[in-house]
Amino acid sequence: MDQPQASPRDVVEAIYRRDGRRAFATLVRLLGDLDAAEEALHEALRVALERWPADGVPQNPVSWLISTARFHAIDGHRRQRRMRALDDVAAAALTATEAAPMVVDGEQLADDQLRLVFTCCHPSLASEAQVALTLREVCGLTTEAIASAFLLPTPTLAQRIVRAKAKIRAAAIPFEVPAAAELPLRLGAVLRVVYLVFNEGYSASSGDAVLRHELADEAIRLARLLRALLPEPEIDGLLALMLLQHARRAARVDADGDLVPLEQQERARWDHAAIAEGAAMVERALAAGRFGSYCLQAAIAAVHAESASAAATDWAQIAGLYDVLLRLEPSPVVELNRAVAIAMRDGAQAGLTLLAPMLQDERLARFHLTHAAHADLLRRLDRRDEARAAYDLALQFVQQEPERRFLRRRRAELDD
Repeated sequence: MDQPQASPRDVVEAIYRRDGRRAFATLVRLLGDLDAAEEALHEALRVALERWPADGVPQNPVSWLISTARFHAIDGHRRQRRMRALDDVAAAALTATEAAPMVVDGEQLADDQLRLVFTCCHPSLASEAQVALTLREVCGLTTEAIASAFLLPTPTLAQRIVRAKAKIRAAAIPFEVPAAAELPLRLGAVLRVVYLVFNEGYSASSGDAVLRHELADEAIRLARLLRALLPEPEIDGLLALMLLQHARRAARVDADGDLVPLEQQERARWDHAAIAEGAAMVERALAAGRFGSYCLQAAIAAVHAESASAAATDWAQIAGLYDVLLRLEPSPVVELNRAVAIAMRDGAQAGLTLLAPMLQDERLARFHLTHAAHADLLRRLDRRDEARAAYDLALQFVQQEPERRFLRRRRAELDD
């Protein structure tokens, strides 16, 4: 039986989901302005919905969308010329756009998106603006989704993005990959943002789903681009870390979308090719001797990924790696993870001793995983009333619905 053909609207929507942000990055290069590129792309999508049902889907729909969007922007600038003088930046961008040949092959799309990543992570922008702008412009998350992820009111997040765009425009920040001499200085912010994008895909900070594969895949793709551009151990470390974590994606949720804890995951369903690639990469990065926190986190992920079972996990090695990581990059979250690793190595009481001061730390007191870890250690010691109270605190702060269901199940098990 023949499968029904997708409608032109479905095709347009699928192309936008798959290639929309790459096309947008190319339009940013061509037009020299984020808002102009966004408006032009949406106009091209509107035209596609009108024409493709009658004319058919073009052979190269992405090139068609970019060309249509570019010509829409050019026509708009021409109309503006008759009404008012263009500013110098817009005029230069228009001239370049009209003269530039259309180059929209896969490599050019990738290069354009890399340019956009470095622009969004420019050092003149505040750290929180870098993250918000990358998630909005490079990854295409809605303002509402980003605000929810960072527990901010939507108007606050929207203003943050507007101010960042205005700064790019006012300072004439170029849409380009920095020169080789500048790359090491700019790389830290870019890697941090790429990993934040991955984390939102690997474990969504809020909402009804744990995984957002497209974000995790996008972060891995961006890391591969960075690695080709600048072979550095920390880029290898970040890419390895993401590959090793994402390799577990098929086993991390069950058929109902509920979380499956690491010790209960069906390891045969893990992506062992990705594990092998990530483990080999982190070995090379550590051997280089110039590694940082991403390499160490990747080494920890490799120990988990290469263990035959949860019982066979080398918790002594993991705790030792967390010792090094905590010295290299002290942070409350690393301290929390180290406490959990030591509890697995030395027993729940040892973990509770380390966790006690963290529960008084205001940076961790509103973090649901702090209370979830506390509850789990109390559960293992059969201190059920205290464990219930800790689960209640975790439930008070959790934002993601599958995590909420998991915590509720764990709490209910205490009554069995």
